[in-house]
Order: sequence, then C-alpha cells, then structure tokens
Amino acid sequence: MRYRLLGPSGLRVSELLLGTMTFGEGWGWGAAPEECRRMLEAYAEAGGNVIDTAVNYTDGASEQIVGQLIGSRRDQFVLSTKYTLSTDPSDPNASGNHRKNLTRSLELSLRRLATDRIDLYWVHIWDPRTPIEETMRALDDAVRAGKVLYVGISDTPAWVVARANTLAEWRGWSPVVALQVPYSLVQRDIERELLPMARAQGLSIAAWSPLAGGVLSGKFSRDAKPAGTRVSAETISKRDLAIASTLHDVAREIGVSAARVAIAWTMARYPGVHPIVGARRVEQLVDNLGAVDVELGAEALERLDKASAISLGFPYDFIRDTASFVYGPVGERVDDRMTGAG
Repeated sequence: MRYRLLGPSGLRVSELLLGTMTFGEGWGWGAAPEECRRMLEAYAEAGGNVIDTAVNYTDGASEQIVGQLIGSRRDQFVLSTKYTLSTDPSDPNASGNHRKNLTRSLELSLRRLATDRIDLYWVHIWDPRTPIEETMRALDDAVRAGKVLYVGISDTPAWVVARANTLAEWRGWSPVVALQVPYSLVQRDIERELLPMARAQGLSIAAWSPLAGGVLSGKFSRDAKPAGTRVSAETISKRDLAIASTLHDVAREIGVSAARVAIAWTMARYPGVHPIVGARRVEQLVDNLGAVDVELGAEALERLDKASAISLGFPYDFIRDTASFVYGPVGERVDDRMTGAG
C-alpha cells in the first residue's frame, strides 16, 4: 500500500483507511474481538496505518477493542475517532458539536483508546444548533492542549466547511484537513458541491460506504438478487441494479472481484480519495484491500461513469450548457489553470 499526505498537512496516511464500525457485537451485526484482531493484523500487514472509529460505534465497544488491539503499537497507527452523536439519550448536552460535548467525548475516547492524544479528530456530523465558530475554537483548544493533532469534519454541507476553514485562516486556528463523506458508484452526490470544495481547499476525502452498504459487493446484478444480506433486494432501485450489473461485467473482464473494482473507482475519480474499508470477516477485508492493485483503464472507467452518472443540477448544468454563450467560441480554446485541460 502506498501513502499520501493528508490534505494540506504533512501527515502520511495509507491509501485505504480501516473502518471499525463493525468492531464489537453490541449492535447485533458486528465482529467478535478475535475476528477484529485478525482484521486489524491483515490491514497492518498490507501497509495500512489509519484506524477510524467513533465515540458511539457499537456503544463504545469499538474504541475499547481498538485500544486493546493496538496496545504498545500505538505510534505505528494514525488513530482517528469522531464526536457529535449522543452517548447518553437522557442528556441533551451529551450530543452536538458544542464545547461541552466535545470536551466530554474527547476525554471518553482517550480513556477507551488508552492513549494521550487523537491523531485525527472528526466532527461526526453538522450540528446546525452550534455555531461553527464555537466548534472550530474548541477544536483548536484541543489541538493546543496536545490532545488532538489534526482536525477533520464529516457529513457537513460544503458551505459550512468552507466557512470553518475561512475562520481558521483568519484567526490562526487549526484548519480542517480532511472531509469524511459517503462516495460510491451508487452515491455520487458529493460531486455537486463537496468534492469541488475539497479540491479547491486541498482537503483529503475519507470515503465511507464505497460499496454502498453491500450493493456493490458483487452479490447483486440484474439477474442476481440474493436474500440474507444487509441490503434487501426489494429496496434496491433499478438504477442501482443496473450499476451493479455494469460493475459485475467490468470486474469479470478484468478478472477481479466487483468489490475491488468499486473501491478502485472511487480512488480513480480523484487522487485525494481514501476509501474506508470495513468488514465483519477478515476474508472480506482482505479482498477489499486488493483494490489498491486494480488499475482501471479508460474504457472501464467510461463504462462505470456512464452507468452511474448523475445530474449536477443548478447552477452547474446551467453553467456548462451556457458556456458557448458566455465565453464565445474562443472559450473552448482556453486551458484550465489547474488541470491544463479545457
């Protein structure tokens, strides 16, 4: 596995991140500690160095298991966790992005993970009730205290992230260096606002659910709708089945699993994307890790892109469709400043 710099920082992170929402059996579908150990070892042996968890995953068991498994190897990994979601349904201040919940959640995560710092601390989801100024200042205080090294943000509108980093730049606070969002052949919504914003700000993207909850695992196609999976065949749209079928065809022609092709596609779309791979069994994880060796040719990418294409909507479609009117015929001969392409 190769490594990339995390956003505008100097932190080296592996191409694939290990997601641990399946670590622990508290939610009824996760993995037992011994299987978690096998998955972490397989990931580390492949060269992976980022472990992603959250304060509420499997009711706290995920963080505890991760802390126990990494033990004395703590410094070999980039430890990543999140706060925002409720850890006490009876307490209105045990959720949200305000300073009190950040402080409470951070201390809880540090104890569970048996560490004195979090390498990458994520805001788990946008909390409209908390001013982004408060969140960014509280995160900066945690960085200055040495309890957090880098800051990320997840599941948040592009304008909020842009405002957060503008405030950080103006006031000398620690900026957001990475964005965590869903991205897959089935769900390409981030291409409208979030991906362009991340590219403009140089942010890395941690892509969760690159297999769309199992739709792109290779089990589904137009002719195959298996039962007994996390995803019900009845809930999958015709569009999703068509995408899965095209994915199945491309994977068969290349000679690798559909899951590997689906994960490789997310990385081929934008070099700053780091898919989060998670599994309930080590065999699934090992197959997913093989995505780093998959090279998708131009023809395969075109077929996958076409099968999964979305409308960018207004104003992007409007800007594209009026380009010749706005810039005139000569506009087609102007190269883009960043890419060199028209």
